[in-house]
Amino acid sequence: MKVLNLQCRHGHAFEGWFASEDDFQAQLGRGLVECPLCADAQIAKMPSAPRLNLGAAAPVEAPAERQAVATTPDAQLQAAWLRMVHEVMTQTEDVGERFAEEARRMHYGETEERGIRGQASREETRELLEEGIPVLPLPLPKGLKGPVQ
Repeated sequence: MKVLNLQCRHGHAFEGWFASEDDFQAQLGRGLVECPLCADAQIAKMPSAPRLNLGAAAPVEAPAERQAVATTPDAQLQAAWLRMVHEVMTQTEDVGERFAEEARRMHYGETEERGIRGQASREETRELLEEGIPVLPLPLPKGLKGPVQ
């Protein structure tokens, strides 16, 4: 298994796991590799610290380089944003395209208030805000739109 440090053109860093370099190149060429934050498919392979798997022993890494990647302000912000998105996803009900309708029903007391999420057009979002219904657009990475694990 080959673990690669990748980055999209917007500067989002992430890891990718591939069977081989050829597998990475094949998936990249078919547009299957994309940023988990913004779904950008323009991906570059970044330099990575050496890592040696020595049988049953723990992997040996170049600690200073590895820590530098994980503790940059951008990486910390990205990790915090992903934790927040995961929290929202686990604490809300996905009502899909019925978001505007459900938000109105709760606002006007027609149904029990609860945390919901879903899709709304810009026009629907504007109308909800004009009606005094608090909504917050939250762009979700493509990889997080499926079932929450």
